[in-house]
Amino acid sequence: MTKLKGLLLTEGMHGMISQVEGLAKALDLDFIHEKIELNSFWKLFPPKVTPVQGFVFKNVISSQFDVVISCGRKSVIPSIYLKKKFKNKIINIHIQEPKVSLNNFDFIVAPEHDDLIGSNVLKSKGAIHYLTNNELDESESYLKDKTNNQKKIVTLIIGGPTKHYDYDSKIIDEIFKKVENNFLNNDYQLIVIPSMRTPQHIIEKAKDFFGDGQIIISNVDKKAYLSALKISDHIIVTCDSTSMISEAAITGKPIYVAQMPAVKNDQRFKSFFNLFESLNIIKPLNNSVENWTYIKLNETDRIAEQLKDKIKQHDFF
Repeated sequence: MTKLKGLLLTEGMHGMISQVEGLAKALDLDFIHEKIELNSFWKLFPPKVTPVQGFVFKNVISSQFDVVISCGRKSVIPSIYLKKKFKNKIINIHIQEPKVSLNNFDFIVAPEHDDLIGSNVLKSKGAIHYLTNNELDESESYLKDKTNNQKKIVTLIIGGPTKHYDYDSKIIDEIFKKVENNFLNNDYQLIVIPSMRTPQHIIEKAKDFFGDGQIIISNVDKKAYLSALKISDHIIVTCDSTSMISEAAITGKPIYVAQMPAVKNDQRFKSFFNLFESLNIIKPLNNSVENWTYIKLNETDRIAEQLKDKIKQHDFF
């Protein structure tokens, strides 16, 4: 049977790419990725007051496709536009709350902690993503040869400033000190993994603070990220990224969340943390080291199976 063709629409951020590509792979689509660019004037408006017209976005979409998977504010209008244009010839799926009527989409995939309700809403525990255990296995050796095999491994995955968390220098110092006191002083080796949002000065601060003997990855490096997840005994993720916490949960390993004071209402994040704590996936990074286990989280495949069943029930093609 010929694979369905997928068109992925995002703003190009890691968390969004991870979600749309993860779902596309799980649905076994032959897909291409389109980074959406809005025309300058329409960047200022939320989707709910933006006209569903082609002049809103710069992209010229000419490829053939059966399924549109979108994620992020900028992708909302292009997805609705394509659905109105092609009607039941295509299926459009939006990931995360679109901030417009849910009826504009065939399906919505939203995290459980968003409390989004609708007949076409599929709820995931945390964010879906593109990581698989096979990829982790294949990348294991990438960093393993650089580590001290006499020591346990702890990985610190760092996000970056957002509208909710500003990465105050004193807070970063406190997080680094907890990593040192809890792990390095107890014979662990550290791997630091930055993300696309991590400021260069934070990476340099990590190099200066932790010094020789630790592995500080200077650039965004997916293989290093996958390898670190695979070989680590403990994982620490900064609180600003529910996506990276969700990705780490595929390992089944203890995950500590390095919390920071919020500069804006972060109730969605608190709901996420409460859910993952209730599933015994995460604990806050404090002043002790524990070992615990949980069922590896693989929400992408679970949601994909639900979608496959629902797509079969509809006469889309």
